[in-house]
Amino acid sequence: MNIIIPMAGMGKRMRPHTLTTAKPLIPVAGKPIVQRLVEDIVATSNEKVNEIAFIIAPNFGKEVEAQLLKTAETLGAKGKICYQETPLGTAHAILCAADSLEGNVFIAFADTLFDATFSIDTSKDAIIWTQKVADPSAFGVVKLKANNEIEAFVEKPAEFVSDLAIIGVYYFRDGVGLKKELQRLIDNEIKIKGEYQITDAMEHMLQNGVKFYTDQVSEWLDCGNKDATLYTNERILELKKNKENLVDATSLILNSTIIEPCFIGKNVKITNSVIGPYASLESGVEIINSVVSNSIIQSDSIVKNACIEMSMLGKNVSYTNKPNELNLGDFSTTV
Repeated sequence: MNIIIPMAGMGKRMRPHTLTTAKPLIPVAGKPIVQRLVEDIVATSNEKVNEIAFIIAPNFGKEVEAQLLKTAETLGAKGKICYQETPLGTAHAILCAADSLEGNVFIAFADTLFDATFSIDTSKDAIIWTQKVADPSAFGVVKLKANNEIEAFVEKPAEFVSDLAIIGVYYFRDGVGLKKELQRLIDNEIKIKGEYQITDAMEHMLQNGVKFYTDQVSEWLDCGNKDATLYTNERILELKKNKENLVDATSLILNSTIIEPCFIGKNVKITNSVIGPYASLESGVEIINSVVSNSIIQSDSIVKNACIEMSMLGKNVSYTNKPNELNLGDFSTTV
């Protein structure tokens, strides 16, 4: 099976953090978003994952590319970097990895995480993962027949037809067939608001006899903006607290209290402080005389004499004695 991860978006809602870091590489509970995503996908598959294709913007840089390739390698798969130079919709993004659209294909957009308690039934033509939502008018939804078979795809319905929202996670048994459908959209200029959409390809496949089924995730977690990412950090810490070692042995904790669950990375130093719950401190962070909860502090940042809650600090931030809700980018300094 091949995995395709479209992740070329600029992450404007996550600025200032995405000015220096691609959004899927922002850490959540100690791991980049995209790493958590592919780890969970691999865990759901009973088949060997041969290749993981990451679709990125050309300006992400060689360091990002190397990190993504290493992520694939650690999961026993070949990594591939594909480029989407212009954002032209979901179908266009997936087609940028055309060479990987062969055999069984799993596709997941890298701005979302989920509680992966399902397993992939590779005998089915296609599976679309969904979650029930309170307001389906804001989403693309699926209308079902018996046995969870999909009858229709409906984009942002004005009247209620279903509350099962499509979360951006898909399985296709025939990658080549999907590639032909995506190319058909391009060749015939089939667009919605100037973009090529995967839902148009799926609707055409449905009309031509491909059987689509739905499966639900128990939890769908967004990483679209600061507050959503902090909530996702909280939920991942809860879900992983008994499955992962969240406190690195190299951390130094002096006269301090840790209220679990928290992630504490390599060479973190905490002195005279209270950390948690739901704090993630990346490698090299130093916390002195402070209280930190419900926050993500990225690598090599220093916090002194502060009370921080519902905040994100980027890499190499220095913050002292300003107990406010924060959203600081990399290399910031406050006095």
